[in-house]
Parts: sequence; structure tokens; C-alpha cells
Amino acid sequence: MTPAAWTSWPSREALSWETRTRARAVIGWSVRAALLTLMLWGTFAGGRFGPWEIVVGLAGVAGCGAVAVAFFRTTRENRLRPSLGLLVLLMLAAFGAERAGADVPAVVLWCGCAVTALERLPLSAGVPSTAVALGAYVVVDTDDWMTTAVTTAGLCLAGYVLRLDAEARGSGQRLLAQERAARVAEAETAALDERSRIAREIHDVLAHSLSAQMVHLEAARLLIEREPSGEFRDQVLQRVVAARSMAREGLAETRQALSALRGEVSPVEEFLRQLVAVEPVEVRVEGRPRTLTAEVSQAVRRVAQEALTNVCKHAPGARVLIRLEYRPDAIALEISDTGGDGAGGELAVSGSGYGLLGMRERAELLGGTLEAGPGEEGFVVSLRVPA
Repeated sequence: MTPAAWTSWPSREALSWETRTRARAVIGWSVRAALLTLMLWGTFAGGRFGPWEIVVGLAGVAGCGAVAVAFFRTTRENRLRPSLGLLVLLMLAAFGAERAGADVPAVVLWCGCAVTALERLPLSAGVPSTAVALGAYVVVDTDDWMTTAVTTAGLCLAGYVLRLDAEARGSGQRLLAQERAARVAEAETAALDERSRIAREIHDVLAHSLSAQMVHLEAARLLIEREPSGEFRDQVLQRVVAARSMAREGLAETRQALSALRGEVSPVEEFLRQLVAVEPVEVRVEGRPRTLTAEVSQAVRRVAQEALTNVCKHAPGARVLIRLEYRPDAIALEISDTGGDGAGGELAVSGSGYGLLGMRERAELLGGTLEAGPGEEGFVVSLRVPA
């Protein structure tokens, strides 16, 4: 056995109750119930007791139980001095019970201290503590030295076997956690590879198509400008310029979607300020900005775009306020306007259009909520998603 094995604690998984199976938990609680019953029986058996003696006996048993629970907690936290102090209190309680004539509770406490010290403490502290507890038990139990010797050896063996069993269980839990982490990492890698593949496909098809459209539309604009001025020519030119502008915006949004698929997302607040650079919109950012996942960032961006589109459709000329709040466990986005021709209220009541439905679906897929309806002046869209 290496020197480190004498000074090291059992692993946290070995000392934790949560790592035990249901069958082990049932056995453990059954043993504790049996020991408690034995202590109560040993305290009150063989005599008549008045109310005061009964209260003192129950208080003593309850106090020993509380100290034992505290000992289990301090050992789980790897606090050596408090653990040894609590162990000493249990041994002193055993001496007190033996002096009061309650030999059975004293033996239970000494044997329990011997086994748990060897199971839960570093061996450098557990072995001496076990020796002290078993030494006290040997001094008290002088009826049959052979039985006492066998019991003492059995308790030592039981404590060490429980320690090895707990370590094996803790190692199994650590291996299981590592395997789960490896599976999660593998799944994330596969998802990232799939996103990269989709991003390449979108770039090769949609981005190239939009770029080609912009080139042709720009060429068409130059050709139309060479023609003599007229009403028909001006209308066609206006349509071509609008189509080119829409193609440029579509290409920009496609590039943003590609960046999100690859995990290369710019800060949301920066995107919002770029989005409203040409609009009479105020952007407020509250809380401490932090990096968001691609899904959450994309949801915030799309909701902001859809809400601004609805403002342009149903409340042209209205003043708009975008408030982005970084909360400890979530991110909140609110887009409010001062109202226009009243169409916003009709939209809120009907809930028509794919825009609001799509925004709600995005929020729900991320475990968040989206509310849209009339505000104090105009229309308000509120998004909240965990982040």
C-alpha cells in the first residue's frame, strides 16, 4: 500500500449517499433502523423508569443520532478535525452509557465508531480511531475472550470491506460520468459536423444564387439608367433597385445564418444596433453582456427582425424601443412601438400571420416564452428564453 493511500480520503462518490443503488439504500436504512431499535431497547429494557429517565434516555439516543449524521456530513466534505471531534463525542457517549448501566447502547456505539471510522476516514486517522473504539469494546466485553476476539476481527474486516466496496462504487460512478461526458461530446461533435455540412450546402446554393442575382440586378440597373427618362423607365428602375436591395438583405441574413450554424455569432447587441442603423429606433442594453449559444442568439435576432418588420407594416412612422436585458438565468427582449393606424391591435387579437407563430415556436423550442399584444401606446413583443 502506497503512503498516499494512508493519508487520502475515500472519493466523494464513495462517501455520497446519492451514488448508492435503491437496493443498497434500502439495506442501509434497514441497518440504521435496526441499530436505533437496538439502542432504544438496550436503554429502556430491564427496569422501570420514571418520566425524567425516559426523557434523558430518548434525548441521549437522539443526540447520538444527530452526531452520527453530522459525522457522515463532515466526512463527505473531507473535514478531518470536525470528523474526529464528532467521533470522540460518540465514544464519550458510549462511555457514559456504559457507566449508566446501558451496556448494549455502549457496545453499539463503539462498534459503529470502529466500522465507520475505518470506512470513511483516511487510514492514518481511521485505523487509530478503530483501535480505540475496539479497545474500549474489549475492555467492557470480558465474558468470553474468544468471542470478543472474533467480533473484533470481524468488525475490522467489515469496516475495510465496506471501504473497498464504497471505493469500487465510486470508481464505477466516475467511469459512468466520464462515459456520459464522452457521449455528450461525441453528440456535440456530430451535431457540429452536421451544421457545418448544412452551412456548406446553403452557401453553395443560396448564397451563390443571391450573389448572382445581385450581379444581374446591378447590370439591369445600369442598362435601364442608360435609357431615356420616362414614367415606365422610372418604375422599372425603382423595382430593380428594390429587388437588388432585397437580395442584398437576403444575402446578409444568409451569411448570419451560416455564421450561427458554424457557431461564429457576433454579439446580439451589436447586431441590434446594426439592424436599426437606418431606422428611428432606440436600443437599450441592460445587465452584463455575455456569450450566448447559437440557438438563443439566432432566436433573439429573428424575433427582433420580425417585430421590426411588423412595425413597418402596421405602424409606419412609429417610434420603436428595443430593450435587451441580460438576466442571471435568461435573456429578455422587448420591442415596443408608439402605435400607428391601429392594425397592430388587430394583429394581436387575431394572431394571424406566420411571423408571430414562428416567433412563438422559436421561443418554445428553447424552453422560453413569447408574448405579443397591445401595450400602453402601441404594440409590444416580449421574448424570454433561458440562457
